[in-house]
Amino acid sequence: MFHEAQKMLEKYFGYSSFRKGQEEAIKSILEGQDTLCIMPTGSGKSVCYQIPALLLPGITLVISPLISLMKDQVDALNNLGIASTFINSSLNQTEIENRIAATFKGNYNILYIAPERLESERFKALLKNLPISLLAIDEAHCVSQWGHDFRPTYISIAPLIKELSRRPVVAAFTATATPDVKQDIVKLLDLETPDIYVTGFDRENLSFSVVRGTNKLNFVIDYLDAHKNQPGIIYAATRKEVDRICDYLHKKGFPAGKYHAGMSDIERVQSQEAFIFDNILVMVATNAFGMGIDKSNVRYVLHFNMPKNMESYYQEAGRCGRDGEPGECVLLYGGTDIHIQKFLIEQTAQSPERKSCEYKKLQAIVDFCHTSQCLRKYILKYFGESYTPNSCDNCSSCNDDGELSDITIEAQKIFSCIKRMGERFGINLTAGVLRGANSQKIHQLGFNKLSTYGIMKEYPLREITDIINLLVAEDYLYMTEGQYPVVKLTKKAFSVLNNEEKVLKKVQKPKQIANTDLSLFDLLRSLRKEISVKENVPPYIIFHDSTLQEMSKYCPTDRKSMFRISGIGEAKFQKYGLQFIEVIKKYVEEHRITPAPQKEISAESNDTRTPSHAVTYEMYEQGKTLEQITGERKLTLITIQEHLVRCWNEGYEIDWSKFINPEHEVLVLQAVKEVGRERLRPIKDVLPDEVDYFTIRAVLCKHQDKL
Repeated sequence: MFHEAQKMLEKYFGYSSFRKGQEEAIKSILEGQDTLCIMPTGSGKSVCYQIPALLLPGITLVISPLISLMKDQVDALNNLGIASTFINSSLNQTEIENRIAATFKGNYNILYIAPERLESERFKALLKNLPISLLAIDEAHCVSQWGHDFRPTYISIAPLIKELSRRPVVAAFTATATPDVKQDIVKLLDLETPDIYVTGFDRENLSFSVVRGTNKLNFVIDYLDAHKNQPGIIYAATRKEVDRICDYLHKKGFPAGKYHAGMSDIERVQSQEAFIFDNILVMVATNAFGMGIDKSNVRYVLHFNMPKNMESYYQEAGRCGRDGEPGECVLLYGGTDIHIQKFLIEQTAQSPERKSCEYKKLQAIVDFCHTSQCLRKYILKYFGESYTPNSCDNCSSCNDDGELSDITIEAQKIFSCIKRMGERFGINLTAGVLRGANSQKIHQLGFNKLSTYGIMKEYPLREITDIINLLVAEDYLYMTEGQYPVVKLTKKAFSVLNNEEKVLKKVQKPKQIANTDLSLFDLLRSLRKEISVKENVPPYIIFHDSTLQEMSKYCPTDRKSMFRISGIGEAKFQKYGLQFIEVIKKYVEEHRITPAPQKEISAESNDTRTPSHAVTYEMYEQGKTLEQITGERKLTLITIQEHLVRCWNEGYEIDWSKFINPEHEVLVLQAVKEVGRERLRPIKDVLPDEVDYFTIRAVLCKHQDKL
């Protein structure tokens, strides 16, 4: 059946191979196995249930809290020829009943519903009679009260599964889940011995920056000036801040929209659609915006204020670069940000346990804002994932070419002061003592008599607090939990006090923006906009930016060359292909351009592209390593490995010994004798962790005739 899934991918979505994690998840679902997929935003989680929906009998039911995302995905699916619909609070009762009736008639492959529907006993009774073969749960982290976006209605999903006349395959999907939240998802959604796929939280196409101590409004204006004609989102912590920023942008001549819970439903919809349809390029919003927006070409996300936790930050930043093209995520940190978030925690957190959890999460993102370590490494470590390189070369810490400054003396002064204050006070009071502030509290406590009082009087108070925060982020100090955290010394601090270790600090430099000639891309984008207005669908549903950029690079001028562009399948070509070819032809003729050689061209090909796995085999035959092929083709290692297995199954010759550790080969053969070779999962379960799935497949291929 998986071979059919690959055909569906190319026919409907226009791609010749699956992205990292998609293939494994789809195989698991098609084999009838409950599945949990933790995949980063933009990695194509929805394809993992949309493809099975085309192959499984009955209907696929998708539970999603994101009403606007439902509409976007249903529009996109229907545009591809995949019959889909949704039921949520945006519909009246007549519309709901009509869609339910059509669903019972078998008119749809996929039905999206909001979790709030499960509060209706009448609606649940209707679901019991539907032939549901797959239940997909989007944003599955919402089931955990320790997650960043807990929704009580998600608790109703597990009882629903038990009440259905026939238990469907259950697949849960999320982009952000710490190890604790992952356990909650499995338990609270009642997943039965699920296959769990964590493809990694890394978004390689995104750069991350933290900017401290700057005039935020001036920074935003300069940034927008340097990124004209690029869609972006600016997140702020409060409605009042959103209004202020948006008004300021209008005064400076930037047509921006805004979105927050204080606006009417009509105002929010109008603002959202203006952004989706590229009528405005800048959206200023609270975290109420973006979760359900499937807009693929957002090129930057600016956080005007620090978010409440790392999960929120990474999910909001993840609105950027969903098409796989480069995107920038910039967090502007100011001293008042932490106070805003503490106020919000006190207003919203109910139980003491929940409040304690929120303060712990808040400290983690404060540390993120002050660390001098690789930001990508910090993010991945937070989500329980290791990052081997010391530098990602794509964040403000790694790309900062400023000189390292030795602040060991300053650190020693701070540690000494904290120790003399009894490790019982917070950052601000400590900074005040070091600065020599003449406050009533300092005098009442007698701290003006300490030897460390005023020992850093030549430093601005803000710089002292910044250094203390840096020392917390670098684990020289730690903060207790709660609304009024206390700063304490760690073992590392004592090493510095004993002159056994130095403390270094780096100062960032502004990054220069490169100019790019996008003339053909702009023409194609204009055509896409015309079509989107005519058909009343968002531009990215027609073609992603990455598809237009590939057209701009290779200038396809006929059917054959157009089909070699990623993202163009039969349905897309029939609808739009000739219109885009016409624009490209005219541009090529006017500028006397010779089209660039396209990827994956074969002398034997007629109207279809050379199969992607065959291209991989050709490079393998040339003596290239899998890592070299991965780098040149810009595909994941797992995809390249799967290409070789597919080639072997089609009769290509491959020397599997090149890829197998002899010791692992013996272990795999022993495991096959023990559990059989029918499924890979049981084999993997009895092997050491270092033996991966590719090794298992390679051994099975090598010994095919003997097993």
